[in-house]
Amino acid sequence: MTHRSPAGRRPAARLTSAAAGLVALSLVAAGCSAGSSTGSDSSTPRSTAAIGKTDYNPQPYEKLKDGGSYTTAGSFSGDDTQGLPWNLNTTLTGSRIWSWYNPVAITYSPTGEVQINKDYYTGATAKTVGGKQVVTITINPKAQFNDGSPIDWHAIESTWKVANGSNKNFQVGSTNGYDQIESVRKGTDDRQAVITFSTPYTAWPALFSNFINPKAATVANFNGAYSNKLEPQWGAGPYTVSSYDPNSKKIVFTRNPKWWGRKGKLDKRIYLDYPNAQAQVNAYKNGQLDYTSVSTPEDLSEVKNVKGAQIRQGGSPFQYSLFLNGKSPILSDVAVRHAVLAAVDRKQIADIQFQGLDYSEPLPGSALYYGFQKGYQDNVAAVLKSGASEASKILEAAGWKKGSDGIRVKNGKPLTISYTIFSDTALDKATAASLAASEKKAGINLKITTLDASQWASTINGGKFDTVLSGNRSTDPFGSFNLSSTYGSKNAANITGVGSPALDKEISAVNAIPDPTKQVQQANQVERKALSLYGSFRSTAAPPPTR
Repeated sequence: MTHRSPAGRRPAARLTSAAAGLVALSLVAAGCSAGSSTGSDSSTPRSTAAIGKTDYNPQPYEKLKDGGSYTTAGSFSGDDTQGLPWNLNTTLTGSRIWSWYNPVAITYSPTGEVQINKDYYTGATAKTVGGKQVVTITINPKAQFNDGSPIDWHAIESTWKVANGSNKNFQVGSTNGYDQIESVRKGTDDRQAVITFSTPYTAWPALFSNFINPKAATVANFNGAYSNKLEPQWGAGPYTVSSYDPNSKKIVFTRNPKWWGRKGKLDKRIYLDYPNAQAQVNAYKNGQLDYTSVSTPEDLSEVKNVKGAQIRQGGSPFQYSLFLNGKSPILSDVAVRHAVLAAVDRKQIADIQFQGLDYSEPLPGSALYYGFQKGYQDNVAAVLKSGASEASKILEAAGWKKGSDGIRVKNGKPLTISYTIFSDTALDKATAASLAASEKKAGINLKITTLDASQWASTINGGKFDTVLSGNRSTDPFGSFNLSSTYGSKNAANITGVGSPALDKEISAVNAIPDPTKQVQQANQVERKALSLYGSFRSTAAPPPTR
């Protein structure tokens, strides 16, 4: 579920989130979206469980005072300013930055209802015409990009063209959904786009929640223009970039004089670059930040006595998975992958993540849905029997015998795999140590490799790892459509490389199911088949603080 960054005035009380998973929801709660509309266009079922897991203070736009500033921090290591929603290298930090000066036309409530922002779209509907799904998007006649060009149907068309996979030169993370669109054409006038799907796509709001300026939709601009740079001239929203220092990475947003909609409440929105969680906590204590997240009891102890601080806890649509590189020689064997995942003590990892925070969540069982969503099933538990003894049985059957040092050997080669981390924080090291200890009980030697955070993209995209813990944040409530990016054998976003042509066909079939309830049911069944290839599984609901 995507939430627009807050546009409320500077909070009277400084906010701290205890449990890193809270970030998205607590920030949204700090204020209202500038220029957002909350009219629902969806029949998505409500889930009171989602509300019960959050701790925030939503207020109507009218109650928020004008003025003030809001300052937070992030880590901009490497290429974190890359925020194009469709780009393969987009990061969470980059996407949050991008959303502050670019269109966010559709958002979602915490319980998954679609919210159309009338400042961008005055209408967005779907119906069946001639046996095909046709979506009509009508654009606000006042809408324009900061470069002066009108926002019209060409922006919708350009978004489709960069993301549908027809031009392989565009570095897109996933073509899912866009590749099911047959055409995008002009409607009654330039301010209306008519989108025809070749097969039904129930998650169509997710495809055009954002749209791209046609001038940014060239291969060169799409792939590289936002790399360590911002491009405010191609944006459109209540705020724009007032200043950006590429050295310090400080970004200042101010009200956009070209904005036509409901104005933002803040005078300024400021992002600062701090390399790690401790630096962010220190900045918060010194009064340099209005908000920070904490994920260790030490950090929580440091901030809870800060004058004016409010501590808030809650869940977030953000979970971490353990990914195994199926292209690594040692992990190309499905039995080895099976054993590695079976040996993991997920509860112990969760205990480490939440220790001292007075917070807990059930272990996640799906990469598609969250526990508070209707249709959620614990697919991990249905497929994977965990424990050292179970992992040992799998390895014994595959011919891996324990050596004198307890490490299993086959054909003279010890069962050694690497686990890569990108920081040396106590939390990351404790998580790594837990994994190593669990694997050792099954006779697997897990070597811990620590790299600089700047090496993240080259390591992951280059497949230079055996195992890695990586986080994913859901950007919409349509979980079944994550099947392709998570488990598709040809999808670049599936960093495991694990999959099969037969599974790809089943994934495509799920995407074409027109009935949402039946689609969710089938998606769960297909996910279980995907999990049975043992390329990854959700490990914990709480992300480490570094990424």
